[in-house]
Amino acid sequence: MRRRTGSGELLSDDPNHMAQIVIDQLTHQTCLAVLETAFAEDAFDFEMAPDDLAKHIMTTRGLVGHRGLLRIDLGIDVPVVGLGASAPSYYPAVGEKLGCPMVLSEHAGVANAIGAVVGRVTFRKSATITSPSEGLYRVHYGDHPHDFAESDAALSFIKDALYAAALSDAQDAGAEQIEVVLDQDIKMAEIESRQVFVEALVTATAKGRPRVAH
Repeated sequence: MRRRTGSGELLSDDPNHMAQIVIDQLTHQTCLAVLETAFAEDAFDFEMAPDDLAKHIMTTRGLVGHRGLLRIDLGIDVPVVGLGASAPSYYPAVGEKLGCPMVLSEHAGVANAIGAVVGRVTFRKSATITSPSEGLYRVHYGDHPHDFAESDAALSFIKDALYAAALSDAQDAGAEQIEVVLDQDIKMAEIESRQVFVEALVTATAKGRPRVAH
């Protein structure tokens, strides 16, 4: 696939050169992300936004060791840990540009998988119940509304439906040890000294752990 610049010129007519352009851009953006974090977490208040500091000309010149009437040096003063399967391929160049050690552990390629183990799969299903007229409770769910003569019957119906739907979605996503919690928010109004049903919002939340291959 051919890509062109804003002026209409080809970015490159050589696949190796094009690949290097992509790698250089990845290195640049990773450096910016690390610099922004460093400026944000540094104890000194630089009185500028971290993203602006990361792109500042003084930062840019400091990273390449500017020499002239001024001598400007800038870098990250702590080691940076690289994670992910691609870390050994791309992150050494980041450490070189930032002037800091890049730590690549033996199992860096699967370190991000910890998130899949400790994370949770969550699905929510919601529906509303309205009362367009006295003695009529309308559940807005699915392809068409469902009418009931009693609010309790409407609530029971939608709770069962939402529970089943949220549970099914979580199971389809591969979750295990699923728990489903039902919440309801019922709005009432006082009319002529009596409480009148206005609307109810019912939500089912299914949470479980991702299935881990053994």
